[in-house]
Amino acid sequence: MNKTIQRTAILISIPFIALITSAATEKDTPREVFEQRCSGCHTLDKLKAGPPLRNVYARKAGSDKTFLYSDALKASTVRWDDATLDRWLIDTDSVISGNDMPFRLNNKEERAKIIAYLKELSKK
Repeated sequence: MNKTIQRTAILISIPFIALITSAATEKDTPREVFEQRCSGCHTLDKLKAGPPLRNVYARKAGSDKTFLYSDALKASTVRWDDATLDRWLIDTDSVISGNDMPFRLNNKEERAKIIAYLKELSKK
């Protein structure tokens, strides 16, 4: 998928994902929250509108060789950990300005579950 088509797909899909994604509940597992909030654009092992996220925890941002990242992400020195992922999920531009991921997740519990899930997947 070329970079322009990929970016357009991301920008078009975000409002629709927000409409069809129901709010996660406290009872939802980290995997369920990930699937509800992230699977519109990401899978664990394959390309979608976003890069695959298995083993993303502790990895350098923009380093998956299969995905066409923005220049800002490719140039970044950020490594994904609890703090950077939490800030990223709140406001991607606050971590890496000029990235192509227009996403915000204000719910602290949901962010914590997503980060815990990504962290666990990186240990396997």
